[in-house]
Amino acid sequence: MTDVPNGRDPNGRDPSGRDPNGRRALIPAFPPGMLRRLQRARLLPRSVRVLRSLRVLPRSVRARSALAAAFAAAVLFTSGALLMRHQLYDERLRATSSVAQQQVTTLLSATANSSISGPWGAPYEIVAGDGMLLASSPELEPYEKDGHAFLTGPGRGGSLPLYTRRRFTFPAVAEPAARSLSGQTLTTVEGTVPASYLPGETQGRGVAADARVRVYVLIVPDDAERAVGELDRELVVAVPLATALVAGVAWLATRRALRPVEAIRARTASVTATDPRERVEVPDTADEVAELALTINATLQRLEEAATAQRRFVADAAHELRSPLATLLAGLEVATAYPDRADWPAVVSAAGRQARRLSGLTEELLLLARLDAGAPPAPAERIDVAALAGRLSEEYAERAGGSPKVDLLVAAPDAATTVFAAPGDLERILRNLLDNALRHAVGRVLLTVARDSAAPGSVLCTVRDDGAGVAEADSERIFERFTRLDESRTRTDGGTGLGLAIARDLATRHGGLLVLAVQPKGSGACFVLRLPAGDPMSIRPRPFKGRGRSARSQRL
Repeated sequence: MTDVPNGRDPNGRDPSGRDPNGRRALIPAFPPGMLRRLQRARLLPRSVRVLRSLRVLPRSVRARSALAAAFAAAVLFTSGALLMRHQLYDERLRATSSVAQQQVTTLLSATANSSISGPWGAPYEIVAGDGMLLASSPELEPYEKDGHAFLTGPGRGGSLPLYTRRRFTFPAVAEPAARSLSGQTLTTVEGTVPASYLPGETQGRGVAADARVRVYVLIVPDDAERAVGELDRELVVAVPLATALVAGVAWLATRRALRPVEAIRARTASVTATDPRERVEVPDTADEVAELALTINATLQRLEEAATAQRRFVADAAHELRSPLATLLAGLEVATAYPDRADWPAVVSAAGRQARRLSGLTEELLLLARLDAGAPPAPAERIDVAALAGRLSEEYAERAGGSPKVDLLVAAPDAATTVFAAPGDLERILRNLLDNALRHAVGRVLLTVARDSAAPGSVLCTVRDDGAGVAEADSERIFERFTRLDESRTRTDGGTGLGLAIARDLATRHGGLLVLAVQPKGSGACFVLRLPAGDPMSIRPRPFKGRGRSARSQRL
């Protein structure tokens, strides 16, 4: 087995894709066997698989953009060049055909008493009867044998066609004179007239006066091919140069467009989870890059808020844990220093209270940690909220001993207050609300259960107390973790400041809503819990946002 350097793949590349010489590979380095598995699963397009296997696919966005632009330009310019070439060839061939037709007219209009001779622009052949050769151009001489024309004669009888066209294939011959015809299939323009039209060519040649004579003029594409050849010599230079120019412009444009992205990347790389105060510069372009910078800044802002809230949460948790620990330690140290004068039953009772408080605080912190981590909830069951509220109201009434008084009001028919929820979570919500109400009530706590008329299909629970109430400005702050509204609610008499936060988190996970209803000043506090009565909603993990979570308060 071959030894592989530490941190490098079997090809010798490090995790960043550089080889042992420090050069960056053209394509990302795949783990061993990964490319083969992707190809087998057909998760990569065939062209991409081939390029990756050949190690020719560049990693740079600039290079890929330039290659894509060059490929598109090459296809466009090549298509345009081929179209231009085709149009030029057709245009020149049409001009040659027009000249051939004029030449037929000229040959047929020759002076009756003169012989057709002299140079002509296109090869021609004049045939009488069944193939007698009367006259022809030098290019056709290699194909004419014993006075017989190569092209077919007009025969006898029938119509006298003029300017008709037909195609002939000329065999390959070695004579230089037939170089333009050898091995080609050419179109001819022909005209058929009586022999009397050409007396200079027919008299004395044994051609009957009533015979027919046919004049052929060949359309030879030499001029069109010369023009296309000249165009090809120009295009073979112009197309690559134009393609290279487009690729260069695409490279420079992409480089300029990605310059802010590189600045954003460098600035973002300097951001850490413990100090996310850096912000990227937003370019004044109002394009996608500016939107990206704004999105990254918003993400960094949320990250900073989350980090700040996390630090505050840790500090608050440490403070809450330190207070009962300090009280417990102080009591035990005093009792230990003066064992003869210590009231040991009272010391043990105080230590038990502080230990129970530590245990409750620890359980609440663990529950919040599970909620923030998105731990799967307990299985949901069909629960009768009215029955659960009745049991809890009796329990809290017995605990309060009539001061304050705990009452229950169910304003719904039987089986109309059933919801789907995790039993432990729903009970935890109601207990936290009742604990909060008992701490601040003066004489009465009222727990009501009813169908929600504003949201059909939901169950509405309210917990009211006749305490001092909560100012409207603090209606959201009380749901923040470790929040106490006034200093009179000491840690000895009050809670940990986590109960309402936990209750809202649990209500949200079950598709419900927990808010503080706005009440007249001095009429106490009223917490409203709305739960859907249908099937349980999917409970999604929700990240911890700390202070400042928004939920709209309602006025009942």
